Amino acid sequence: MRTLAPLVVGAGFIMALLFAIFASVFTPGFSLTPDPTAVSLFHKAPRHFEYSFEGPFGKYDHQQLQRGFQVYKEVCSNCHSLKLVTFADLKQIGYNEAEVKAIAKGWQIKQPTISNKDGSPTTRDNIPSDNFPLRYANDTEARSQNNGAVPPDLSLITKAREDGSNYVPSLVTGYTDFPAAQAAQFPDTRPDNNHYYNPYFSALNIAMPPPLKVDGLVSYKDGTVATREQMATDVGAFLTWAAEPKLEQRHHVGIASVIYLFIFAVLAYMSYRTIWGDKKH
Repeated sequence: MRTLAPLVVGAGFIMALLFAIFASVFTPGFSLTPDPTAVSLFHKAPRHFEYSFEGPFGKYDHQQLQRGFQVYKEVCSNCHSLKLVTFADLKQIGYNEAEVKAIAKGWQIKQPTISNKDGSPTTRDNIPSDNFPLRYANDTEARSQNNGAVPPDLSLITKAREDGSNYVPSLVTGYTDFPAAQAAQFPDTRPDNNHYYNPYFSALNIAMPPPLKVDGLVSYKDGTVATREQMATDVGAFLTWAAEPKLEQRHHVGIASVIYLFIFAVLAYMSYRTIWGDKKH
């Protein structure tokens, strides 16, 4: 009898579990598929944009990166920081030392420091070795100026978002009117006065106003026409470089590794044929 007790208890547990499962399945309104939500129906995956750095042989276009930096400087930096990048890093995208010094010194946000005279907080001009200064002193200040939202730092934004190089330009050009179909099904998801509808944003409603409202927000130094699509693609390229400055080197190492492995495989096969080719199994 003692040996049967665990079997009886186990069988009872299994029966209770099966009863609960079948009771749930045959309950009116039960479905194995979750009810659709506004996000599941109306959220869009990023559009694809053409970039020179795509693929194993891809390289950054320095002219495009400089145009993207100009868009960041004149548009995005009004709200977003780039705290993991130094001014000196701009040499990697084609700026010379004098240009980097001028960019650092003329940056709208100065570098926080301490006065040598009385020890009080003050600011100084940026120098090339400085990181780009924070746009806001803290999250409280950021929220107070952005409808309660904290604008994310853009240093790693293309790594933090899925398909980030395409996500950035899709987002900044993706603002649209609240769709009638969504209004009919989910009227409570309509954006309020402090938010904007953007199907490329994960929550659909975003606190950031459209940053690239019209063409020509910047005047490119190389003469490129600054359409909204062009500006969005350029800033997407620049922010990809900010997050992956060693991308080209990784491509080179990857290609060299594949070539090495191919040669090694050929030599290994030739060695096998030399040593074991005349041996009978």
